[in-house]
Amino acid sequence: MPYLHQDSKPRPPALPGAARPTISSGKTYEELKQDCLLRGVLFEDPDFPACNSSLFFSEKPPVPFVWKRPGDIVKDPKFILGGATRTDICQGDLGDCWLLAAIASLTLNEKTLARVVPLDQNFGPDYAGIFHFQFWQHNEWLDVVIDDRLPTFKGRLVFLHSAEHNEFWSALLEKAYAKLNGSYEALKGGSTIEAMEDFTGGVGEMYEVKKAPENFCEILEKALKRCSMVGCSIDTSSAAESEAKTPFGLIKGHAYSVTGIDEVSYRGMQVQLIRIRNPWGQVEWNGPWSDNSPEWRSVSPSEQKRLSQAALDDGEFWMKFDDFRVHFDKVEICNLTPDALEDSTAHKWEVTIHQGSWVRGSTAGGCRNFLETFWTNPQIKLHLTEKDDGQDECTFIAALMQKDRRKLKKLGAEMLTIGYSIYESPGRDGHLGKDFFRYHPSKARSKTYINLREVSNRFKLPPGDYILVPTTFEPHQEADFCLRIFSEKKAITEDLDENIAIDLPEPPNPTPSPQETEEEKQFRALFEQISGEDMEIAAEELEYVLNAVLKKTKNIKFKNLSLISCRNIISLMDASGNGKLEFNEFKVFWEKMKKWINIFLQFDFDKSGSMSSYELRSALKAAGYQLNNYLLQLIVLRYSDEQLQIEFDDFLNCLVRLENASRVFQALSVENKVFINLNIAE
Repeated sequence: MPYLHQDSKPRPPALPGAARPTISSGKTYEELKQDCLLRGVLFEDPDFPACNSSLFFSEKPPVPFVWKRPGDIVKDPKFILGGATRTDICQGDLGDCWLLAAIASLTLNEKTLARVVPLDQNFGPDYAGIFHFQFWQHNEWLDVVIDDRLPTFKGRLVFLHSAEHNEFWSALLEKAYAKLNGSYEALKGGSTIEAMEDFTGGVGEMYEVKKAPENFCEILEKALKRCSMVGCSIDTSSAAESEAKTPFGLIKGHAYSVTGIDEVSYRGMQVQLIRIRNPWGQVEWNGPWSDNSPEWRSVSPSEQKRLSQAALDDGEFWMKFDDFRVHFDKVEICNLTPDALEDSTAHKWEVTIHQGSWVRGSTAGGCRNFLETFWTNPQIKLHLTEKDDGQDECTFIAALMQKDRRKLKKLGAEMLTIGYSIYESPGRDGHLGKDFFRYHPSKARSKTYINLREVSNRFKLPPGDYILVPTTFEPHQEADFCLRIFSEKKAITEDLDENIAIDLPEPPNPTPSPQETEEEKQFRALFEQISGEDMEIAAEELEYVLNAVLKKTKNIKFKNLSLISCRNIISLMDASGNGKLEFNEFKVFWEKMKKWINIFLQFDFDKSGSMSSYELRSALKAAGYQLNNYLLQLIVLRYSDEQLQIEFDDFLNCLVRLENASRVFQALSVENKVFINLNIAE
């Protein structure tokens, strides 16, 4: 299972000052650089070598690429030349316009840019062929170190490059992001908001332009003033339309950056304009207010200078906002987290973060369409206590992100279709069961289930307690996820992953009944036959007895109890410590096992003789064991089959091991309740 256990408790957003080194040696950028300078060598990255595997995973390079350092391409390479600007981003032969549009937006905020692209790097006297960049990944800032060997063809960069041929910060940034995701090919196709979030740790919102609110221009203006990153695009109706050019010079299915909004005085009227950038560095809008349009002749030179208007084929252009609403279809806004904003910024978000996993057979229940398993998904309680200023409701953004899917592309992974539902809390603690969701509708939910890395929506709900259920659309689909709650006022969240607890009744002392039943007579006769004169049975004899009896038990599927399982049973029931069971000890166990059989049959809803692994949580709780998601996932992996079914012998083994573990911790017992943290699925 590639999904690692992580503490699901809410945590604050990570700060970039503590970016974690990612190089396999564990050394920091400074340590690696000083090591190269002392040895007089240029750094070569062992984790992202200059070879085809770093370029593509599903194809071979179309032409023979040559990896070269900037000093082998030009005579006087510079890291940044005249400041990092939007014109430094020109797309190469890779379908990553979504990434380039985000980089263009990144250059509009000096503080954010300086975090992602540390500016104390150069090709000067302390050059060692090593550079580093910082990216946000799932509530953690990572420091990604690379060497400066770049793929070229005929002496020119193949992928992202600057308009200035001796400037290399943007090409090196693209390489670091490719390393983060496994290869250059992994960057093909994506959403601008994905890269924006990785540059800022922010949260994305997507607007359909044709359905946007009336104050949409104001929303965009405020977003840019808050240093949010903004992208836009035009939809395609078919694959053939991808990157098709419209009569107005716009490219369908292409990611653009929004770099400004302003008003201009035109013939006595105020006209609202929006500035857009094409990451290609060319191909621009040719309609009203384009670079060479006649409208600019009626605008004063000082006003044109204020707007940085210049008739250059640089990919950037102004257009009337009304025309923007007609021609563009989607806008993506990346709202920055509090640590990404300037101290003087008036509006800051409160943020809490949860990490979790959908694991097949235990917590991958699918959407509400699949009621039988929906309730098994992770559940997060949200406490909304403070109303917005001057309002009766609480505003928050819920952002659900599936983790590492781009990195797993080379293993065949695709983006899963994800979403979430929000329910009003019934006022009780603990994981909510199937019947709650059967009879209670959701109060809110994500607008759609979609196969994007992140699904986010803004909500306004009255103060109170709510339950958020993150899911994949289909059940049984596995992935790790990160759920972030951005709220205008402080919101409190907690995972409904239950405490580990064991609540077992004292085992009854067997009392001889006045008259044995026919079953008891047969059982005693069999016991006497196996045990002999000492009336005690060893593990080998117990194995024979239990298998003989259970194979005759109706309505349950049963394979076989192993010798090890029987030794575990003896360890559980052997009061004398002689490694054998007397008849009375065995009789106590038999009563216990009959109870477990009844529980098993109770949760075998389809009467197939085996139990769905998704019902294991409820079955174990009925037997006295309350487990959290992590232990439940381990148990399902250990005891369920490929069809996610659990037969009775596996259920019995599970319960015996749980009860044996609980006996170890008897010293922690309080009023017959034992709270433990153990791993019973080895």
